[in-house]
Formats: sequence, C-alpha cells, structure tokens
Amino acid sequence: QTGRIEPNYPKVCGHQGNVLDIKWNPFIENIIASCSEDTSVRIWEIPEGGLKRNMTEAVLELYGHSRRVGLVEWHPTTNNILFSAGYDYKVLIWNLDIGEPVKMIDCHTDVILCMSFNTDGSLLATTCKDKKLRVVEPRSGRVLQEASCKNHRVNRVVFLGSTKRLLTTGVSRWNTRQIALWDQEDLSMPLIEEEIDGLSGLLFPFYDADTHMLYLAGKGDGNIRYYEIGSEKPYLSYLMEFRSPAPQKGLGVMPKHGLDVSACEVFRFYKLITLKGLIEPISMIVPRRSETYQEDIYPMTPGTEPALTPDEWLSGVNRDPILMSLKEGYKKTSKIFKAPVREKKSVVVNGIDLLENVPPRTENELLRMFFRQQDEIRRLKDELSQKDIRIRQLQLELKNLRNSPKNN
Repeated sequence: QTGRIEPNYPKVCGHQGNVLDIKWNPFIENIIASCSEDTSVRIWEIPEGGLKRNMTEAVLELYGHSRRVGLVEWHPTTNNILFSAGYDYKVLIWNLDIGEPVKMIDCHTDVILCMSFNTDGSLLATTCKDKKLRVVEPRSGRVLQEASCKNHRVNRVVFLGSTKRLLTTGVSRWNTRQIALWDQEDLSMPLIEEEIDGLSGLLFPFYDADTHMLYLAGKGDGNIRYYEIGSEKPYLSYLMEFRSPAPQKGLGVMPKHGLDVSACEVFRFYKLITLKGLIEPISMIVPRRSETYQEDIYPMTPGTEPALTPDEWLSGVNRDPILMSLKEGYKKTSKIFKAPVREKKSVVVNGIDLLENVPPRTENELLRMFFRQQDEIRRLKDELSQKDIRIRQLQLELKNLRNSPKNN
C-alpha cells in the first residue's frame, strides 16, 4: 500500500514509554521486536492484511532490564534468539521459546550505542559511550578484542560480511565525522581512518555483503554516499552519492528477498523525512540492458530459514546462514511464532520483582521514585532513631528495677 495514511490509521501502541528501537524478525516476516523507555522488550505479531485496529497487546512481554532498553537485535542464524541492550549497561540474551533471558553480557561500563553480528552470529561487536569498541563472544560474554578509541569517538559499528573486518562511524578529535576500518582480530589500531565532513549528524552505516557495497547516510543529511569494500589497500573506494534536498531522520532497509530483481534493484532504503512526516522508498538500481536474471549482482544470499534452534546455539554450535537464490523472486514464508505458555513467576533484578513492581518508565518517573525513596529512607532513619531511644529507656528501667531493694 502506498500513498497518504490517515492520522487515525491503526498503530502498534502497547508500550508505556517512548519506543527506542524496533527490528523485524529475519525468519518470520510478521514478527517485530521493540524496546522502550518502559524497560520492556515486546514481541508483536502483525496480522495478515495489516492492522484493522490499534494493537495494544503484545504476544510476548519481556522484563529483565532495570532501566530503559535502547537496542534490540535478532540473532542472524538462530530462530527465536533476541539480544537487548539497556541503559543498565547490560545485554540480555532472550530465548523466545521459553520467554526468558538465558545469558547476560556484563562487560560494558556505560550505555551501549550499537550492536552488530558477524555472518554466523558467533561474534558480537558493540560500541559504547565509554569510547570503546568491543568484540565479544556472546554466549560466554568474554571480551575477545577491545579498542579504546581516543582519536575516534565511535557511535556505530557494522561487521563487513565474511571479510573479518569491522567498520565504525564516529567523530574525530577535531569534531569531524569520520569512518574507520578495523581488523576484528586486532583492534590495537584501525587499518584506515577517513574523514567525511564537518557536519554534526550521526552517520549510519549499511553494508551489502552480496555486492560489497557500503552505504553511509547521516542523520539530518539529504545524501547517501556509496563505497566499495575491497580485500586489499586502500580497502575503501568512494563511488558516488545519492542527493536529495529533504533531510532524513532515519532509514530502514528492505531485506534482500523483497527486492525487485527484474529491475536490477540491489538495495532499498525507506527514508523517514524529518519535516514532512513522510517515508520515501529509495532504490539502488544497477543499470542493465538485458532483462535476464543477473547472477553477478544476485549471488546466493542468506534466506528466511534459520540454520539453528535456540538449544543448538546455546550449546555452542555455530553455523553459516542457509542461502537462497533470488531468481524465483519473493516467496512467502509459512513459519509462525508460538508464544510460550509461562507460569507467573518472579523476575528479580537488584532486589525488585519486575513483574510485581513495574520499574519507572521515563526519566521523570525515575526522579520521582528517587525522591520518594529518599523520603522513605529519612522516615525509616527517624523511626530507627526513636526505637533506639526507646530501647535505651527500657534498658535503663530494667537496670533500675534490678538494683532496687525487694519489696516484702
């Protein structure tokens, strides 16, 4: 469906705070994971044919973070494994088959800004507000490589397919936007650093492993730059850029199996335009005269079938994605999401049962709760002080009774 949407068009509106991130399930096309300031992660199932009314009930609600949740990311090869990163500096790994967190990564000292998986999901790269880039083994939470980016404050990171390299975007010491290329096995220093411009908007990197193309789009910019990634120096070759007068607030990407191969479309963005409240599709098309299927720009690509079950992945198995051909065009998946049936139980974080005591959903609520707790602490201290005085009085009375002469 294209065209203008009415203001009262049905929406997904079940969170109690601002939604901070959403991700589509790579294996079940109508399942979305979202996270919010209300400290929850929720799983939504969009009905066939779209929404007919506002959706307020999620098929699964996940509580485990003690502060708001800023990022969610699906595992690239395993069905029903979801990662969430909160402002409590923790990454929780959820097994949606049981609806519970099964692992926790607790190596960050500040807010996590970005998460990215390598091709088989055996490595997780993160950027953090503590100015560090990390490569983590996700099941154990062990940090394999760490870079202190003093000259390049990193914001976003992306694995470059199977090249064993990472690309980060950030800001240099001179406050210019910058990108850096890293060897994932040695983060002691970047392979290359390249300054982009002096604008202030966040740079979003998007990598297409099939064509080895890197796209850079800045928040508040109207352009999208493209680069080709090579295996040898200079590694990064600038090609050209798409220009538009309308600045973008954010960008989404169509999965490969949704592209129009008959038009030689190799990438498609959905651009959220800042001022007009519009979403504009932008197609990257390779000009070809022939109408036959172009195998050189459409190699076998990760498909919609998971390579692993949650139990297999949690037991230590790694497996490359199951590949598919785009020659036959889009094929609707038949998989459905089955929400687990859970008995009511406690989810305790820092001594608070999150199912019985819903955490504060916004910063204002957090401040109000803080001041209420301070008042409660002062009241309890006063009460304890009064009890200490009463105890000393009773001890003195008991001593006087023992020392007084016995009455006949």
